[in-house]
Amino acid sequence: MGTSYDSLLPEHESFIHAQHMFFVGSAATKGHVNISPKGHDVFRILSPNKVAYLDLTGSGNETSAHLMETNRMTYMFMALQGKPLILRLYGDGRVVLPGSEEWSELAVHFNLYPGYRQIIVSEIHSVKTSCGFSVPLYSYEGDREVLMNWAINKGDEKLVAYRKEKNSVSMDGILTPIGEAFNQELGK
Repeated sequence: MGTSYDSLLPEHESFIHAQHMFFVGSAATKGHVNISPKGHDVFRILSPNKVAYLDLTGSGNETSAHLMETNRMTYMFMALQGKPLILRLYGDGRVVLPGSEEWSELAVHFNLYPGYRQIIVSEIHSVKTSCGFSVPLYSYEGDREVLMNWAINKGDEKLVAYRKEKNSVSMDGILTPIGEAFNQELGK
């Protein structure tokens, strides 16, 4: 049986810092539930009850869209090496876009990798650990550079066009904050 906490403890923070990957789960009121793997050094603990991650441009933008309808989200970290453990953070999330008032305050916490598109911030209301006994052991070989190289090769102008085409609306037709910003630029 797992153990619940009201906030992150120092040992939870140490565990999170040692992981090379985490997962984000979100859902709107209707439609698909989304689970996204995240790599690279993009996760930050801002306080025992506040976390954020730098979200990089990808083929979809489901988490961002879901947060427009319902702010529920879950983060999951799991030990793929060493002592088994699964750690989940349950909280409320929101999107911070580049150029917004809060962006400069948050962006200083991150290495702004090529292709960054937004920061997802969460207020954490519950932390839960479980055994992780069935999670297999894997060896970390390094980060994949495919996404970084893709973003560099695209360049800023083509990334904006890509986000407009691929990141403005979710697979269930929900407008994302990026889509909303594009519509505001067009006066819609």
